[in-house]
Amino acid sequence: MQDKSASPDYDVVIVGRGPVGATLANLLGLCGVRTLVLEREARAYHLPRAVHFDDECMRVFQTIGLADDILPQVILSPGMLFKDAAGRLILDWSRPQTPTAMGWHLSYRFHQPDLEEILIGGLRRWSHVELRNRCEVFALDQDESGVRVRYEDLSSGGLTEIRATYVIGCDGARSLVRRFIGSGMDDLGFHERWLVIDALLKRDRADLGDYSIQHCDPQRPATYVRGTGNRRRWEITVHPDEDSNAVTQPAKMWELLSKWITPDDADLERAAVYTFHSVIAQAWRNGRLLLAGDSAHQTPPFLGQGMCAGIRDAANLAWKLRDVLQGRADAGLLDTYQSERCPHVREFIELAIRLGGVINTRDIEAGLAAGEARKDAPVKLEVRKPLLGPGLGIGDLPMAGQLAPQFMLTDGRRSDDRTGYNNVLLVAAAASLSTPVQSALAQAGIAVLTSADAEELGRWLSEHGLKAALVRPDRYIRGAARNDAEFDQLIAAAAPSTRVPSAA
Repeated sequence: MQDKSASPDYDVVIVGRGPVGATLANLLGLCGVRTLVLEREARAYHLPRAVHFDDECMRVFQTIGLADDILPQVILSPGMLFKDAAGRLILDWSRPQTPTAMGWHLSYRFHQPDLEEILIGGLRRWSHVELRNRCEVFALDQDESGVRVRYEDLSSGGLTEIRATYVIGCDGARSLVRRFIGSGMDDLGFHERWLVIDALLKRDRADLGDYSIQHCDPQRPATYVRGTGNRRRWEITVHPDEDSNAVTQPAKMWELLSKWITPDDADLERAAVYTFHSVIAQAWRNGRLLLAGDSAHQTPPFLGQGMCAGIRDAANLAWKLRDVLQGRADAGLLDTYQSERCPHVREFIELAIRLGGVINTRDIEAGLAAGEARKDAPVKLEVRKPLLGPGLGIGDLPMAGQLAPQFMLTDGRRSDDRTGYNNVLLVAAAASLSTPVQSALAQAGIAVLTSADAEELGRWLSEHGLKAALVRPDRYIRGAARNDAEFDQLIAAAAPSTRVPSAA
């Protein structure tokens, strides 16, 4: 065993280098946090898994400075259509083809190996972030000052131990870190086997379309997904009496795909039977050990929110770790991570389960979660993003837990590029802030954005009847103020060192 005194210390060790772990590492790199990522595999998995992310995820990728690298690798999705066995459109979940208030489009399709390559490459920008591949963690021992992390170098068989202040498990559904936390799982009741087939088209099949299609056939529910380039995916339910090995035999797969493609149309790149689960960890933190992504929650794929939820975890957690490590906050701040994120992800999982019921039900009209289907018109589905759970909201100030918009600046940039991964006060005019308040905000590291910087900001404040709003680094609103009293409350929470009147 290597002498631990010769090993470097790290602020954070991340176990797992998938999209969530790599995003978290990039955010911590941005925060100046000394970070080590330990990954069991030698390289990123070369086949597709996740295929969708949303505007909020792209905003996180913008924050870590990688959106421009990711954009050429993605395509916009027009949305998802639900059709019954006769091909009748019963539910229309079309996505707008213009940017949302987040400053990005609502739905992107991507090839996961391409995304992981960019995220992993982004880690090279940070001298204080290190990635070690072929390293399997086998023990975590925490004490008052940190965590002893023991792992095996699978290339050499050597055993190493290091110390970290915190360890984050981004190590998937079978998370080792979750086992050391000792967390059970809340089961939301959805467990189904589906055959996932990724195909590469050999010739143009424009008739397959760009929309994702949920085929709500009670005999064999299935999903079609348009991927990037010539990639196409089918997810087909596996009956309880069917053997997983049998349905992955080529003859059986082509039989199942015969409604859409033949061997003349495509080559099969990958096929696997997955059990789609709906579970949430009961404890996301035990002292210095925390969970993110699939380690903390797993969802059926019908909303395309599995990876998105993990990216939101990373954005919520990284700045809180930074503030605790840099002494800006005590460790209790980390308890707001689960309290805020767990209700948010639970709402998405429950909606995914309801949509899964629509896909599987034998009585489509009775199963629709969003309304009642009529024979002459489909239901229009609109999904509103949930609020954060209780955590850092300020008293009863309005808009706490909602996502803040991103504004176009007068110089043509997006506002997040100006403010960075920091707290931001949105206010109509800097003149509304007294000199002591401006000084206190600067001392607290809080940026100020005004309508002079972005005309849309003034209109947004006016539309909501607001004097100001305080936005966190993860772009969620901590609280907003409609009047002078609420404004003073907002400033007192944002910059506790000031007790001066807010008026100029």
